[in-house]
Amino acid sequence: MAWRNLWRNRRRTFLTASALSFGFVAAVLMMGFMNGMMEEMVSNGTEVVTGQIQIHAEAYRPERSIHDTMGGREGLDVGALVAAAEAQNGVAGVAPRLYGGGLVSSGDETVGAVLMGVDPEREPRVSRFASVFVEGGMPGPGEVAVGAALADKIGIAVGDEAVLVAPAADGSTGNDLFGVSGIYRLDLGGFDDSYALLELGTLQDFLAMDRGRIHEVAISVDRVRDADPVAERVAVAVAGLSPDLATEPWSVFLGQLYFVVSLASAMNSVVAFMIFGMAIFGVANTMLLATFERRREFAVARALGTSGVALGRIVVYEGLLLGVVALAAGAALAFPLLAHIRANPIDLSAFVGTYSFMGSAIRPQLTVEYSFQEPLVSAVALLGTGIVSALLPAWRAARLPPADVLADR
Repeated sequence: MAWRNLWRNRRRTFLTASALSFGFVAAVLMMGFMNGMMEEMVSNGTEVVTGQIQIHAEAYRPERSIHDTMGGREGLDVGALVAAAEAQNGVAGVAPRLYGGGLVSSGDETVGAVLMGVDPEREPRVSRFASVFVEGGMPGPGEVAVGAALADKIGIAVGDEAVLVAPAADGSTGNDLFGVSGIYRLDLGGFDDSYALLELGTLQDFLAMDRGRIHEVAISVDRVRDADPVAERVAVAVAGLSPDLATEPWSVFLGQLYFVVSLASAMNSVVAFMIFGMAIFGVANTMLLATFERRREFAVARALGTSGVALGRIVVYEGLLLGVVALAAGAALAFPLLAHIRANPIDLSAFVGTYSFMGSAIRPQLTVEYSFQEPLVSAVALLGTGIVSALLPAWRAARLPPADVLADR
């Protein structure tokens, strides 16, 4: 009966269902855009430099002292550590690193810089350094690669020589000449104007450190969302190599970024609530009108012995069926649209440029990232809207006085 009643006024049903359908599409798209922006932030915040997982000595962060290498001053077996991490499911790349602070000079110009020792073969699997060189490439033994802004400050180019000065681990001062192998441009944070890349062994020698001493192992994963469980597996695998190792996913060492992403995820439910909360009033008004038009029909049914609860249940079923129809139409429109935007992001570069935020970058592109959770929340909200909108009309129908209605009183 509810299904037949729903189609008595096809135009009204079509318009009401269309409003709910577009509400579903809007909710799914807005949550998809929000997830896409957060995924962009996480990807750029972790894939550019840091990786999604890091291993370091427990005492290394936050002071980042040059002496707090993994395994202490004796170091550890770096090859075994890298192999153990690489063997875990979900790991895409592993790169050992060493850090130091010093000065980079050329001619009369000198700037402070972070000296970063990398493995030129492994680093491209974790960070984007190797893919953003505007000139030259990754450093080899006895070479250094610098950011474009740093190169401009001191006036050096590929093929020139730069002087590096840095305090070494043994208390001496490293001072040597390095050939410039390349100039990179990340367009992110302070990397372009304050990072100098050296081959790992070269920096270890420069800082008077043994080959077993490193500060960090950066790890990339196949799926950013799987960083936490992969980090747990890696932690178990490397635990026997040194007692002081800390294995952390990006949600720990990029705590501010994780907070923003978590907040955005929580906001998705609020978005769905607001969209369908507003829709409730419109749908309830339409169903009240439909109930008013059928009041004589309801009065006859009551006079023939139908209970008020039964009449109210029919109206609630109408609201539920209206939600089901709207959900089917909305899903048929939303999912192809999501897939299209996912494959073809909306380019907004004509209106806004890339923005750096919390060590990450947001490109001027609207893309979507979706899972089962957001459409499911929207679907439940849509069906709930249909039911809640029908409650007041159902209550009115159940309380109609048959004699007064049939007598037009």
